[in-house]
Amino acid sequence: MTDVRVRQGGRGGPTVLLLHGLGATGDVWNGLTALLPGAWVAPDLPGHGGSAPLDKYSFADVAAVLADLVDPDGTVVLGHSFGGVVGLHLATRPGVLAVVGLGIKVVWTPDELARAAALAAREPARFDTRAAAVARHLRQAGLDGLVHPDSPEAGSGVLEELDGRWRPVLDQRAFGVGDPQVAALVDASPVPVLLARGERDQMVTTEQLAELVPEPVDLPGLGHNAHVEDPASVLSLLPA
Repeated sequence: MTDVRVRQGGRGGPTVLLLHGLGATGDVWNGLTALLPGAWVAPDLPGHGGSAPLDKYSFADVAAVLADLVDPDGTVVLGHSFGGVVGLHLATRPGVLAVVGLGIKVVWTPDELARAAALAAREPARFDTRAAAVARHLRQAGLDGLVHPDSPEAGSGVLEELDGRWRPVLDQRAFGVGDPQVAALVDASPVPVLLARGERDQMVTTEQLAELVPEPVDLPGLGHNAHVEDPASVLSLLPA
């Protein structure tokens, strides 16, 4: 099994399984975990942070690695962007009660998929200073300006290599997962699915989400990383 860095805390069910977006780490949930009343689990996805990379990447492959983190006694999956698609792949796992997807990009053009494939083929950039590597990590994760460069959310995304240089931990090949086919995943889900977005998120529109679920949620004034900008607003998405 792939080695996965997992942080967890709290007591009482249902457990909330928190799945971060592409380029980030489980630390981006720090603001939310401080508010959660019960148990939570926040892994680094494979190829991110402290988790080992995969030989190949697909949303299903990532979900398979994380499947054992689902508490069979009751789990609500909250996933952001890339992590939201992984969460939808976990919807059929015994114990999953509901899936909340935040900021999932549901419409991909051929040009966008081609650009993602090109990013997956790139060698990781290396930097002479940790600060430069942190800056690249924050840009890749969409966290630039949202978290402090000296914070755990920033530091967990970089690695010092043997030659004394620094690089973002993200395995670039994860960009090559392809079209998430969110509509099919939502249709196949045996549990309730809630889709939400920050009102200012440029990656997905309310109209696009409304084609997949009857009542998508707009979080006023927030962008793509709404869970970092205003954790309390995202807390309100979880089922009571």
